[in-house]
Amino acid sequence: MTSYPAIMANMSTSFDVMDRVLDPFMNCFTPEVARNVANLRADAETQARLEILAQKANEGQLSPEERAIYDRFLDAYHFVTILQAKAREYLRRQTSS
Repeated sequence: MTSYPAIMANMSTSFDVMDRVLDPFMNCFTPEVARNVANLRADAETQARLEILAQKANEGQLSPEERAIYDRFLDAYHFVTILQAKAREYLRRQTSS
């Protein structure tokens, strides 16, 4: 089993890479687009499915197929979260200029 520090180091590196990859997207934002990205939310059905998978993951009850789906949800969530942070950063810069 991978140690917690190794997992965290890998996550930090993954976030750093994702952060750098998404930096150029800030050049594509307009205030309206940035607001829309910052306010993105999963639809109710997707959110409910994610909550069920998260609960099963916490209980150690995910099947291999569910684990793969849950991991994809987490990947997408991290991507969207970083993109939303970029959008909020863009909006902060717009209001301070």
